[in-house]
Amino acid sequence: MNTYRVAGLTALGDPTRRAIFERLAERPRAVGELAAELPVSRPAVSQHLKVLKQARLVTDRSVGTRRVYQLDPDGLAELRGYLDHFWDQALAGFKAAVEHDPKESK
Repeated sequence: MNTYRVAGLTALGDPTRRAIFERLAERPRAVGELAAELPVSRPAVSQHLKVLKQARLVTDRSVGTRRVYQLDPDGLAELRGYLDHFWDQALAGFKAAVEHDPKESK
Protein backbone atom coordinates (compact mmCIF):
# COMPACT_ATOMS: atom_id res chain seq x y z
CA MET A 1 0.00 0.00 0.00
CA ASN A 2 1.33 3.41 -0.92
CA THR A 3 2.37 5.53 2.06
CA TYR A 4 0.57 8.62 0.74
CA ARG A 5 -2.71 6.72 0.52
CA VAL A 6 -2.45 5.63 4.14
CA ALA A 7 -1.38 9.12 5.19
CA GLY A 8 -4.33 10.63 3.32
CA LEU A 9 -6.83 8.35 5.03
CA THR A 10 -5.21 8.93 8.41
CA ALA A 11 -5.10 12.70 7.90
CA LEU A 12 -8.80 12.83 7.05
CA GLY A 13 -9.64 10.77 10.12
CA ASP A 14 -9.25 13.86 12.30
CA PRO A 15 -12.44 15.99 12.37
CA THR A 16 -10.58 19.31 12.36
CA ARG A 17 -8.38 18.31 9.43
CA ARG A 18 -11.45 17.05 7.60
CA ALA A 19 -13.17 20.42 8.19
CA ILE A 20 -10.10 22.24 6.83
CA PHE A 21 -10.01 19.89 3.84
CA GLU A 22 -13.71 20.49 3.12
CA ARG A 23 -13.25 24.26 3.28
CA LEU A 24 -10.31 24.07 0.89
CA ALA A 25 -12.46 22.02 -1.49
CA GLU A 26 -14.66 25.13 -1.81
CA ARG A 27 -11.73 27.42 -2.66
CA PRO A 28 -8.10 28.19 -1.73
CA ARG A 29 -7.66 29.92 1.63
CA ALA A 30 -4.98 31.37 3.87
CA VAL A 31 -4.28 30.06 7.38
CA GLY A 32 -5.82 33.11 9.03
CA GLU A 33 -9.04 32.74 7.08
CA LEU A 34 -9.31 29.07 8.04
CA ALA A 35 -8.59 29.84 11.69
CA ALA A 36 -11.34 32.48 11.73
CA GLU A 37 -13.85 29.85 10.59
CA LEU A 38 -12.83 27.12 13.03
CA PRO A 39 -12.78 26.78 16.83
CA VAL A 40 -8.99 26.24 16.87
CA SER A 41 -6.02 28.58 17.01
CA ARG A 42 -4.03 29.73 14.03
CA PRO A 43 -0.98 27.65 15.09
CA ALA A 44 -3.25 24.59 15.37
CA VAL A 45 -4.58 25.19 11.84
CA SER A 46 -0.98 25.46 10.63
CA GLN A 47 -0.15 22.11 12.22
CA HIS A 48 -3.20 20.47 10.64
CA LEU A 49 -2.24 21.93 7.26
CA LYS A 50 1.26 20.52 7.69
CA VAL A 51 -0.20 17.03 8.15
CA LEU A 52 -2.50 17.47 5.13
CA LYS A 53 0.45 18.68 3.06
CA GLN A 54 2.61 15.71 4.12
CA ALA A 55 -0.28 13.44 3.10
CA ARG A 56 -0.27 15.18 -0.30
CA LEU A 57 -3.87 16.34 0.11
CA VAL A 58 -3.04 20.08 -0.03
CA THR A 59 -0.42 22.33 -1.56
CA ASP A 60 0.53 25.88 -0.67
CA ARG A 61 1.91 28.94 -2.42
CA SER A 62 3.11 32.34 -1.32
CA VAL A 63 0.88 35.32 -1.96
CA GLY A 64 2.67 38.32 -0.51
CA THR A 65 3.31 37.53 3.14
CA ARG A 66 0.62 34.85 3.33
CA ARG A 67 0.58 31.15 2.46
CA VAL A 68 -2.50 30.15 0.53
CA TYR A 69 -3.54 26.50 0.63
CA GLN A 70 -5.55 24.52 -1.87
CA LEU A 71 -6.30 20.87 -2.55
CA ASP A 72 -3.60 18.88 -4.32
CA PRO A 73 -5.23 17.29 -7.39
CA ASP A 74 -2.44 14.72 -7.81
CA GLY A 75 -2.68 13.49 -4.23
CA LEU A 76 -6.46 13.40 -4.42
CA ALA A 77 -6.32 11.41 -7.65
CA GLU A 78 -4.07 8.86 -6.00
CA LEU A 79 -6.36 8.56 -2.97
CA ARG A 80 -9.40 8.28 -5.21
CA GLY A 81 -7.73 5.54 -7.24
CA TYR A 82 -7.10 3.62 -4.04
CA LEU A 83 -10.74 3.97 -2.96
CA ASP A 84 -12.01 3.16 -6.46
CA HIS A 85 -10.18 -0.17 -6.22
CA PHE A 86 -12.41 -1.15 -3.29
CA TRP A 87 -15.50 0.12 -5.07
CA ASP A 88 -14.62 -2.00 -8.12
CA GLN A 89 -14.13 -5.05 -5.89
CA ALA A 90 -17.48 -4.47 -4.19
CA LEU A 91 -19.27 -4.13 -7.54
CA ALA A 92 -17.62 -7.29 -8.86
CA GLY A 93 -18.68 -9.17 -5.73
CA PHE A 94 -22.23 -7.88 -6.05
CA LYS A 95 -22.33 -8.89 -9.72
CA ALA A 96 -21.06 -12.38 -8.89
CA ALA A 97 -23.68 -12.77 -6.15
CA VAL A 98 -26.51 -11.62 -8.43
CA GLU A 99 -25.40 -13.84 -11.30
CA HIS A 100 -24.88 -16.86 -9.06
CA ASP A 101 -27.37 -19.57 -9.96
CA PRO A 102 -28.67 -21.18 -6.73
CA LYS A 103 -29.36 -24.42 -8.64
CA GLU A 104 -25.61 -24.80 -9.25
CA SER A 105 -24.84 -25.04 -5.55
CA LYS A 106 -27.15 -28.03 -4.95
